[in-house]
Amino acid sequence: MSTFRIVLILLTLASPAFAQGATQDGVRDAAAATQAAKAFRAYIDGVKKEGGKPDLTKPEVATQLGHIFDRAAFKALPPAQGSDLPWLLDWIEAAKETNKLYIFYGVTLEPKPDFETMGRNMLAYQDQYAVSLDFLLHGFAREASAMKLFMAELPPKERTPIREAALTGFSKNGVENITSSIGAVILGDAKPENVRVVTGAIRDTREAWASFFLPPDRARMIETLAGVLKRPLDETAKADLAAFKDALEAVK
Repeated sequence: MSTFRIVLILLTLASPAFAQGATQDGVRDAAAATQAAKAFRAYIDGVKKEGGKPDLTKPEVATQLGHIFDRAAFKALPPAQGSDLPWLLDWIEAAKETNKLYIFYGVTLEPKPDFETMGRNMLAYQDQYAVSLDFLLHGFAREASAMKLFMAELPPKERTPIREAALTGFSKNGVENITSSIGAVILGDAKPENVRVVTGAIRDTREAWASFFLPPDRARMIETLAGVLKRPLDETAKADLAAFKDALEAVK
């Protein structure tokens, strides 16, 4: 877990704003995802010991991934609230760590990163990766909405410089997460249907990000999108990204 996310968890849990209680379905589903992520890690460790290659289509493995990247359960949740942050952070951390296990499988980082193996993994597992990004992009957007509500619920004396800095970091991270998704799938060699899964998620979350991004980050995201839209793209993907850009530009 990144230092930023650890600090964010500590700052949210320390607030009485969570006395209202979290969304119980979210707590349950996040716990199921965390357990599934542990099982998936055990599977990867076993494959590694045997010198094999992960098969993400195996029924038991696909079931684990289904619990981790459960968009149906996520979509069924009630609207975001500030007290969602602890379980949201847990669920999304489980999803991110799961992605690393198969994308970085067999990748050496020293003396320099083995980008060739990483690229092969991303192509080999692109169907699962697209599904994971669909989940994560929606998850990051819900985190943003929950963070915004959390900060709004705090009395002025609890809006400390550290919490304000966390909000700033969250906005910057949002741009980085969307930009990396664009680079990994949209500008890569992914199948058109997988590209559309990711751009659809970006389009779906446009209102959440438009109302959350701080002005410098919103401007940076608009600039990135303008560059991407100049490239040859699938028409649906292009329309999705254009809609996201339009939503950001509409913010006064």
